[in-house]
Amino acid sequence: MITAMLFAGGVGSRMKSSDMPKQFLKVAGKPIIIRTVEHFERHSEVDDIVIACKADWIDYLNELLKQYEIKKVRAVIPGGETGYESIHNGVVETAKVAKAKDDIILICDGVRPMLSEKLITNCIENTRKYGTAVPVTPSIDSLLYSEDGELCKKSYKRSSMYITQAPQGYTMEKILWAHSEAEKRGITNPVSSSELFIELGEAVHLFIGERTNIKVTTPEDMDTLRASFFYKHFKQFAEEELGDESQ
Repeated sequence: MITAMLFAGGVGSRMKSSDMPKQFLKVAGKPIIIRTVEHFERHSEVDDIVIACKADWIDYLNELLKQYEIKKVRAVIPGGETGYESIHNGVVETAKVAKAKDDIILICDGVRPMLSEKLITNCIENTRKYGTAVPVTPSIDSLLYSEDGELCKKSYKRSSMYITQAPQGYTMEKILWAHSEAEKRGITNPVSSSELFIELGEAVHLFIGERTNIKVTTPEDMDTLRASFFYKHFKQFAEEELGDESQ
């Protein structure tokens, strides 16, 4: 069994443009969360979907799922105060039906509307092979380290730095172990599931992701997303017009 577990419990404080959480903002007429869900809905290997959502937006999300005829969502559950708590709630819910140790969970934030079928497939294949699968892109920028954001005495070798993406894939055996160990060791708020494993002293398998797979976090990300959809629409329109003229 393969379950996509999306967490959408945040309020989008860095968006600074609306009282509506960022996952519900519309791009080209459709909410970001729905665009993200649809990639898993359409993927032939994904069996079901679990969503951890900000509690007071669950009813609204359920209305959207019905409106856009999303069929694979098995449960929409309350998220937590942090991203990790939302992921934990989703992992626990997924474990209710994904009971085989080699069942796969694909953990993804709900604001990645440009991820591709190929990326999901690669994540599944790598998880089957290695038990963990984290998409990354090589850093194209130099990286400096500073405690206060003003003074720096340390830099990192760019060729060794990678930017993590989602979905991240894990077997249920591994993710349940990690969350159990986190509770035992008092680890309460890792930034991502991959960082949880690393904090527990475990290695995770990396594979190359896609630069277009942006996480919508800031107003600038929204501009990039809207420009991308506008370009795709304009390109399709132009091709259709030129095609008609050539006949």
